[in-house]
Amino acid sequence: MYPDNSRASGILLHPTSLPGSFGIGDLGPRAYEFVDFLSRSKQRLWQVLPLGPPSRNNSPYDTCSAIAGNFLLISPELLLNQGLLDCGDLACHFRFPRRKVDFERVKRFKLQVLKRAWKKFQVMESAARDEFEVFCRQEKGWLDDYALFMALKDVHPGRMWNSWDEAVARRRPHALEEWSERLREKIVFHK
Repeated sequence: MYPDNSRASGILLHPTSLPGSFGIGDLGPRAYEFVDFLSRSKQRLWQVLPLGPPSRNNSPYDTCSAIAGNFLLISPELLLNQGLLDCGDLACHFRFPRRKVDFERVKRFKLQVLKRAWKKFQVMESAARDEFEVFCRQEKGWLDDYALFMALKDVHPGRMWNSWDEAVARRRPHALEEWSERLREKIVFHK
C-alpha cells in the first residue's frame, strides 16, 4: 500500500458509530473531527465497513447496492451549512436513544430532512445542480436502475421485489418505461 513498505496503523470504525446529533453517526462534523484526531494520533488508516444503503436488517453487509451510498451518512449539519436546510428543519421532533441506534426512527427523520433539502436544491441556481446532472449522466449505467428499484420499493413497502407487479419484477421494457414515468419524481429524489 505504501511505496516505502513502511508499516502503518489505523482503526476500523464505521461512520454510523461516530457520535451524532440525529440518532446515528454520519459524514458530517464529527467525521472531520475524527479524521483530525487520527492525524494528531499519527494514525494513517481509517478502515470502514461497506457504505451502501442498508437493506432489511440495517447491516452494512446487506445493502441494496454495491455502488450507491447510504443516505443515513448524509449530514443534516452540512446540508444546513450549504443552505439546503434552515435551523427549523433540524428542530428535532424525534427523540433518539443515546446508547443504540433506532434505525426506523433515524430513517424517518433523515428522509424527512433530505426531502426538504431536495426541494430547496431543485430551485437553487448553483454549480451543484450542474454537477448533479453530470453525475446522473456519467453514472447512468447503474444509477437509473438503482433509483427505479428504490422508488419501486417505496411504493411496495415491506414487499420483496418478486411479489411486485410481474411485468416490472421481470423487467419487461414496457413495464419499466411505465413505472419510470409514473415514479419519475421519486426516481430523481433517489438519485
